[in-house]
Amino acid sequence: LQRSFLVPLEKGKSARELLEEQGLWEEYRHKYPYNPMAKFDQRFVVANEPMTNDADLSYYGVISIGTPPQSFRVIFDTGSSNLWVPSIYCSSTACMNHDRYNPGKSSTYKYNGSPLDIRYGTGSMTGFLAYDTVTVGGLPVTNQIFGCSTTEAAFMQYMRADGILGLAYPRLSASGATPVFDNMMKEGKFNSVPAFLHSNSQQGSVVTFGGINPNHYYGPITWIPLSNELYWQITVDSVTVNGQVVACNGGCQAIVDTGTSLIVGPQSSISNINSRLGASSQNGDYVVNCNNIGQMPNLVFHIHGQQFTLPASAYVSQSQYYGCRTGDSLWILGDVFIRQYYSIFNRAQNMVGLAKAR
Repeated sequence: LQRSFLVPLEKGKSARELLEEQGLWEEYRHKYPYNPMAKFDQRFVVANEPMTNDADLSYYGVISIGTPPQSFRVIFDTGSSNLWVPSIYCSSTACMNHDRYNPGKSSTYKYNGSPLDIRYGTGSMTGFLAYDTVTVGGLPVTNQIFGCSTTEAAFMQYMRADGILGLAYPRLSASGATPVFDNMMKEGKFNSVPAFLHSNSQQGSVVTFGGINPNHYYGPITWIPLSNELYWQITVDSVTVNGQVVACNGGCQAIVDTGTSLIVGPQSSISNINSRLGASSQNGDYVVNCNNIGQMPNLVFHIHGQQFTLPASAYVSQSQYYGCRTGDSLWILGDVFIRQYYSIFNRAQNMVGLAKAR
């Protein structure tokens, strides 16, 4: 039987929640406008690993690097492929309030030195590559290549996580670095990563390397073949509200991404969906009356002959400072979707499995 390695995820406060509490959200959002599509911009794919400053991300897990182990909180991101953490050679504000990797304190560190440049929607992280033992869910991966940051974009100081662990395909990886997941597969440990995100509680969410946990879902698993083995990209047949097609008429491409918080799509489709849901645009957000959530319709994604339903309670997020808002502006099915559907990223068969989350 395939062994499985569990990484518990904590749901902390997102950068947005912290900034709202401090009254700094308006200033931040203008200074660092969020472009969720920058992460999937083909112009960046070859040279850099593109990522975004998603202020709503709130799930992270702990891994360790080095001997003895140095611990880091990372976002497990199915929309990118590199592993990187801050290093002691970084003096950016964003590094000073996060844990930093010290190669001098690890007996298993090996120098690589190749430069790494990761683009964000509004800035970048630069650094160098190194090798060391990376332990994920109790499983050590020796001589894993990873990035050590030397500069980080200013918005990173508001992120709870120290770094990123990418779970997408190797050809997306910056500097040709072999992803952690591929080295784990090489050692014959497993070939899939199910993600279970718990909606409200701080604890209970988990990324599992290996086995599928029946306690986290019910009903059948729908296996969807990937349409492109770069991201976890699938074909969506249509998106409906009250039986009417509101987006993706005739089919469109979507990316199932743990590293994006909302559901993201082309602006015209998102506008159309929001008008059907009764949301109005205010300061770049789509806003609804919090009292109406109980009466709002379901949003249904039709994928591979199955219906995947998101009730209003799933697609509306509430803030004590800003009221209630819906999804943002290639479709990205982010954490809002994954909270409702237990998601299995299977590399051996190049498929995504989706089942109703418990």
